[in-house]
Amino acid sequence: MKALSYDERIRLGNQVPELGQFKVIEQIPQYQICEVHNLVPAPDETPATLKHVVFNIERGVTLHETIDFLNMCPDLTDIDIIYANELDDGAVRSGQKNVALEIAKATGMNYAYGLEFIELVNPDDEKGFHGNALFSRWPIKWAKAVHMPEQYNWYFDRQKRIGARVAILCALDIGGREIGAVSVHLENRTDSAGRAAQMAAVYEEIERSFSPETPVMIGGDLNTNTFDGNNIPEFTELFNNPEKLQQHMDAVEQYEAALPQAESHGFAYREFSSKEGTRRKPMPNGACMLLKLDWLMARGMTCVSHGTISTETKDCTWAAPDSALAKFIGPELSDHNACWARCELI
Repeated sequence: MKALSYDERIRLGNQVPELGQFKVIEQIPQYQICEVHNLVPAPDETPATLKHVVFNIERGVTLHETIDFLNMCPDLTDIDIIYANELDDGAVRSGQKNVALEIAKATGMNYAYGLEFIELVNPDDEKGFHGNALFSRWPIKWAKAVHMPEQYNWYFDRQKRIGARVAILCALDIGGREIGAVSVHLENRTDSAGRAAQMAAVYEEIERSFSPETPVMIGGDLNTNTFDGNNIPEFTELFNNPEKLQQHMDAVEQYEAALPQAESHGFAYREFSSKEGTRRKPMPNGACMLLKLDWLMARGMTCVSHGTISTETKDCTWAAPDSALAKFIGPELSDHNACWARCELI
């Protein structure tokens, strides 16, 4: 995507308090497109099953290590589709890299990318772009970015931003058959109703874009933390009460409307997603919260197997000795674990 100068980013951002995020977004061409880059040809043979992976990249600050993780992890062999969240393009914190492009080239995949936020804090950012991506071994026929209803205005946050949460809808050509794949990132600074309202917009777009017979997989960070991300007392209570937190994690669907909402739209999630937590939320004192935030949910598919993969450095014992991952000394590649499901099409 073409860069905007820092002065232009600030000029646009200054309009947010008066006009709101969506009126500003309408002025920015980069928000109106979803980039599609088909870099590799389709595989020669169509397999009996497809492997889907959800991974919050956490901006790409550990880009080289993350690429090693995707290429070397024994549980991530033969990936067909990656539903990826939080990928930078032209930001200092991730080496000014186009993270989606670098991952696509290194893993031999095609990709679609849609803009979620333009960061305003660092004047040294070449672009300050931040968004979602979908990677595929199969050709991407078309893709569109869907900016979901606003549940939190990030312009007034310490991470000052223009933008809105985004879903990336793609039509894939898998052996001559059209398959829908949707990468979603819901708001963490809201409650259950807010996240369900965002997913409602995604289902509306799925209904407009695909026939009812088309198999569709939705994957991403749904931020189903079971509490309102703006309610610090509620969050603190759960953090300080591990037994109560475990009760929430054992029955996320009772606290997060986006999960039963999926079933009401014909999407199964229980069989595709692991019971293990997919995020270790780091706390200032080094403690962690194991939450269930990342999900796969599908129609027109059956799950053969699934699992969750730790992104803590200590668990990456399979990394090649001379790789960037093996030399990495940080505690984790991302503040999310990765999850996967191997599926058959109905």
